[in-house]
Amino acid sequence: MKKLSRAERRAQLLEVAQAIVREHGTDALTLGALAERAGVSKPIAYSHFDTRSGLMIALSTAIMARQIDDLAQVLEHTPASLDEVAQVLAQQYMECTTTIGPEWHAISAALRGDAQMDAYQCETVRSHAAFYAEVLAPLSALPAAVVRRRCVGILGAAEALSDEMVRGGCSREQATDDLAGLLVNWLQPAAKVS
Repeated sequence: MKKLSRAERRAQLLEVAQAIVREHGTDALTLGALAERAGVSKPIAYSHFDTRSGLMIALSTAIMARQIDDLAQVLEHTPASLDEVAQVLAQQYMECTTTIGPEWHAISAALRGDAQMDAYQCETVRSHAAFYAEVLAPLSALPAAVVRRRCVGILGAAEALSDEMVRGGCSREQATDDLAGLLVNWLQPAAKVS
């Protein structure tokens, strides 16, 4: 059997970690359980993630990076209009939630709790809002600072809508349409905004 490189081993461990969360929830995800399921020693798991918090952060980071890459590729082929970009952003957000499955909300909830995870989650929201603002600011007559601030709120709404969708409270189409509508309506210029 071929020995995996450090990067390949880390990717394998993250795949196994996501499977554990999908099947058994975040409480079941420990470095020991990860090592056992992946067929490696505990020191190998610890050498990649140090702590359970480090593992949860790495898992969230890997999932987010894949989704942002996918979104950036789709946006490259999207006409530069607020309506069209809003629709793509909303579709991709709900697609992300559907693709990852309910474990995304479990991972997100598990990231609340200790200082390291709270700091990571705050930085994730900031960087995600910055990405959205960079895409949306050129399509809105609002000042860039207002667009960025509103993107923070839009992401909160997106999270709530995706949670409602996952719980069966609305369809994916409804969640997508509601989020796209919010994006368009909140980023069109108002009479006076500062």
